[in-house]
Amino acid sequence: MKAQIHITLKPGVLDPQGKAVKQALGSLGFSGVEEVRQGKFIEIELVETDPARAHETVEGMCKQLLANMVIENYSIEITD
Repeated sequence: MKAQIHITLKPGVLDPQGKAVKQALGSLGFSGVEEVRQGKFIEIELVETDPARAHETVEGMCKQLLANMVIENYSIEITD
């Protein structure tokens, strides 16, 4: 199974990288960009064959290592 994890900053948390990307886009002539928020995408191959157990395992990974629960949100998608 494959787990795809999207990790983003929680609303209200400052995003200096997103701000830098927004400014760079503006300097390259891309107007109309109101806000940029940067995050992480992680893909993990699992041996597990049960989607519910795979999701539970990846949830533990996110809570213990992959995401900073104080400032980040995450979403998990499990596929075959």
